[in-house]
Amino acid sequence: MDYQELFWEAISTLTVNKLRTGLAILGIVIGIGSVIALVSLGQATQASVQSQIQSLGANLLTVQPSATRTGGVQGAFGGGTTLTLDDANAIATSPLITNVQNVSPELSRRAQVTTGKTNTNTQIIGGTAVYTDVHKVTLAGGSFITQGNVDSLSKVAVVGPQVVTDLFGEGTTPIGSTVRISGQTFTIIGITTSKGGSGFQNQDDIVYVPLSTAQKVLFGVDYLSSIALEAKSSDVMTDAQNEVGYLLLGRHKFNDPTQADFSIFSQQDILNTASSVTGTFTSLLSGIAAISLIVGGIGIMNIMLVTVTERTREIGLRKALGAKKKTITLQFLAESIMLTFTGGAIGILLGVLASYIISLAAGSAFVISPSAILLAFAVSAATGILFGWYPARLAADMQPIEALRYE
Repeated sequence: MDYQELFWEAISTLTVNKLRTGLAILGIVIGIGSVIALVSLGQATQASVQSQIQSLGANLLTVQPSATRTGGVQGAFGGGTTLTLDDANAIATSPLITNVQNVSPELSRRAQVTTGKTNTNTQIIGGTAVYTDVHKVTLAGGSFITQGNVDSLSKVAVVGPQVVTDLFGEGTTPIGSTVRISGQTFTIIGITTSKGGSGFQNQDDIVYVPLSTAQKVLFGVDYLSSIALEAKSSDVMTDAQNEVGYLLLGRHKFNDPTQADFSIFSQQDILNTASSVTGTFTSLLSGIAAISLIVGGIGIMNIMLVTVTERTREIGLRKALGAKKKTITLQFLAESIMLTFTGGAIGILLGVLASYIISLAAGSAFVISPSAILLAFAVSAATGILFGWYPARLAADMQPIEALRYE
């Protein structure tokens, strides 16, 4: 059997009806391209989320109050009021805590911020001078909150670049300007460097004020929404977590850790959770795109079945002249595989191009997984064999006399 002849004969047959061949290839192109583009989108999202989380600090531990219960109903996580400034001070000063180097008590709420005729609803974080060290916040201009600001309940604010854009316009530097937060006038003393993000997790859409001012002037509370801790190194994260956990269990008078009114998360815990969520998101997108591949494969099988029907007399003549079943099967199988390989190659190119365009439009990282491309080739080959084998076998099993009589 001359495989080169088989190859050229398959090309010749497929080019007889170019429109039908093109439509058959189109299904595979769309399927493969969709898989690559959507997997790329999912991986880019995962990389972006990981980058944002890691930008908050590599050795970060976060203590949050557990969810509250009202009348037996579970409240929002982190909505408790069990953490206080005394807890943060105890962590910072206790001789039992040996693996924590910075403690940042924080109060976080959303509020309306206005200036002139413009306004925005943004996240207000009450913090102290150590906040920048714990969360790796840098300034593009001005200065951050000082301990003196906290002690004197100063009405000063440090704003993120997104807040600047929303309130004052892009490219402005409003240091020294005033804004109103919940009816109170604050003077802007600094602007943070952009970290990126979106929605409620946008690290650029934050206004920082002194913790004491947030508690006593803005929101009228005496509790904290969280306590951020910086471990001395990534190697002692677990030790630091245990030290802080036992200290707070003692302070809050709990013997059973499962009953504690607080939780401690490491940066890796948050990263793992985010990766799991985005991984599921990527798998879901891939599954949806894979449906296109199945539809494309069924389309190719339909085309091949039509081709077998149209070429029944040709098949009968070949078999009457001595062509073996294997030769007939390989002929039709070669045509099917050629369709899927051509569609797969075009689909990969279009998928990579679509991924690049999406990354440019979204301002995200351009991520292409080599495994996704290899999978696309494997799937296109499997599709050609799987959906081409039945029509090929059907053609090979024809009886020469019946095929020659076919009208």
